[in-house]
Amino acid sequence: MVLLPNSISASEFFTPVVLSFQVAAVAGIVVIILGTLAGAWMSRASFFGKTALETFFMLPLVLPPTVVGFILIVIFGKHSFIGQAIEWVFQQPVIFTWWAAVIASAVVAFPLMYQSAKTGFADIDPDIQGAAMVDGASRWQVFIHISVPLAYPSLLTGSILSLARALGEFGATLMFAGNIPGVTQTLPTAIYVALDSGNNALAWAWVVCIVFISFLMLFFIQQKKTH
Repeated sequence: MVLLPNSISASEFFTPVVLSFQVAAVAGIVVIILGTLAGAWMSRASFFGKTALETFFMLPLVLPPTVVGFILIVIFGKHSFIGQAIEWVFQQPVIFTWWAAVIASAVVAFPLMYQSAKTGFADIDPDIQGAAMVDGASRWQVFIHISVPLAYPSLLTGSILSLARALGEFGATLMFAGNIPGVTQTLPTAIYVALDSGNNALAWAWVVCIVFISFLMLFFIQQKKTH
């Protein structure tokens, strides 16, 4: 049970909290799938331009969130082919929608999942995978039944870090998805608005909430590392 000041209603407090979890969950699923597949492929692949592609994958980790948001606006804006195609199919632009928040969170969280997955798969002895294929297993069977279980600790760490990053995304989300209460207003943007409007009690309530959640996620990772 969450104890809130009398000046804060439960609906006012929980709306951005629930929305943040929904956005982070969908973005997390996308990132875990794509990051795992990309990490598995890049851990063994060797081709011209690999370093450049890997640098591209990691770029959102070091770019200012506002720059990421700007790039997303350019890519999905009404003047781009992708933006026009989305608007033609769904009869509305993706910018300033719930899905925009998901995309922004997924983009900034992807590098964490990718790097963890790549490290996990790179540490697997290729002879183990080769032996399984000699015994008749397909590449997909080797990946599912051997590679993923062996890389599980790294995949779990990457998944939790990605979810935490998606949950805390602010800059790119604010630029690309906006700050629409009940639609795109996640916890970080809600905290910013509450503080800007002088509602310190509500800002503190959300800050305590997201710090507690983030602490639990990181604590879980540390516990796993020590066992």
